[in-house]
Amino acid sequence: MEYSNSIYGLFFFLFLLPILSAFPHNSTSTVQINSNSILVALLDSHYTELAELVEKALLLQKLEEAVGNHNITIFAPRNQALERDLDPEFKRFLLEPRNLRSLQTLLMSHILPSRIASTHWPENSLRHQTLSNHRLHLTVNPSGKKSVDSAEILRADDVIRPDGVIHGIERLIVPRSVQEDFNRRRNLRDISAILPEGAPEVDPRTNRLKKPAPVPAGAPPVLPIYDALAPGPSLAPAPAPGPGGARHHFNGERQVKDFIQTLLHYGGYNEMADILVNLTSLATEMGRLVSEGYVLTVLAPNDEAMAKLTTDQLSEPGAPEQIIYYHIIPEYQTEESMYNAVRRFGKISYDTLRLPHKVVAQESDGSVKFGHGDSSAYLFDPDIYTDGRISVQGIDGVLLPLEEENEDESSSIRRAKIPLVKVATKPRRVCQAVNNNLGAETGNCWNLLVAWLESAHE
Repeated sequence: MEYSNSIYGLFFFLFLLPILSAFPHNSTSTVQINSNSILVALLDSHYTELAELVEKALLLQKLEEAVGNHNITIFAPRNQALERDLDPEFKRFLLEPRNLRSLQTLLMSHILPSRIASTHWPENSLRHQTLSNHRLHLTVNPSGKKSVDSAEILRADDVIRPDGVIHGIERLIVPRSVQEDFNRRRNLRDISAILPEGAPEVDPRTNRLKKPAPVPAGAPPVLPIYDALAPGPSLAPAPAPGPGGARHHFNGERQVKDFIQTLLHYGGYNEMADILVNLTSLATEMGRLVSEGYVLTVLAPNDEAMAKLTTDQLSEPGAPEQIIYYHIIPEYQTEESMYNAVRRFGKISYDTLRLPHKVVAQESDGSVKFGHGDSSAYLFDPDIYTDGRISVQGIDGVLLPLEEENEDESSSIRRAKIPLVKVATKPRRVCQAVNNNLGAETGNCWNLLVAWLESAHE
């Protein structure tokens, strides 16, 4: 009897074993997404390009978990922004398997882990953290138009579901980390083994060419940067870039376009880009210098600082060039290197491309302060662009040499003694001020800037 009971128990255990193994061993359950979810609406919406990228980035499971935990807000670029307006080389970079993490960071930077409808849009400028820990800047301009970072909201509340909302935006939002990864990969691919060389030297005793000394890898060019600069605007315009030769082991023109495009994506530095591209030929000259192996650090005044420049300061021939030359340091400096230098030595004088003037840097209020007196400026946006050849540091003022500052003060005192109907010149936008002097249309500056950046794709 006991033997038969044990046999029946064994058969009963073997019968239940497949059934028990079918149940999960852990207590965690997968998130169930219904047909009315915001993710299903995104995949079925007219934002087909964004939905395709989400699938290629393998983000569906991560987004399902996010929707299961809280409501989300998706800022969806229109199809044209991803299909025709996006740099083909940048899109190729995102779709490469080795750059999957960059693609995921880019897409998750368009998603907030909270629900923000147009009726609950913050009135004050606030930054909201995305799923990629990147912060988006939500603003409302005086005309009532809403924007997120540099992208304008075209279709607010375009898709509404119980677990989220989708807003249509005009362009793709590119985080700085993704842009830097793209620039780093591109520059590493363009570097060749040929180093720049100086002009040949003749031995006066033998009247023969001297044998060039061995140049270590990564050494700077033999010629100083001032000998490589183009003639000043009073003598001749800057030369157009010639075809790349053996010495052009860096694609300087592309790197300059990268940092100007980064300025536009960063926001608040459109006037600086206008001067470099439209009002002067400095962008071309900087590209030529970087191609020859030189390094540059650009102290870029923001739009608020550039707006304080008057028409008189920009109307003289060569004035924009001289202003920008004083903001370019022929060294590669980052925010960390400059701050460490001023902390250790107090005051540091950096050479500029405007000889013989130097720009003075010192520590102030835990930051780096440039210049003297009223024309001083603080390091406001550090490391906007750094690729090992070009470094761009945002500052909150326009720097002027000490002599010009004194001349401006003395001239203002002389003008104060003469009764004038108009006491001061109203600061105007740089692009508008120069266009008015040239008799051009005000909108041409931005169109020329966009056309210059698009020429990199041809």
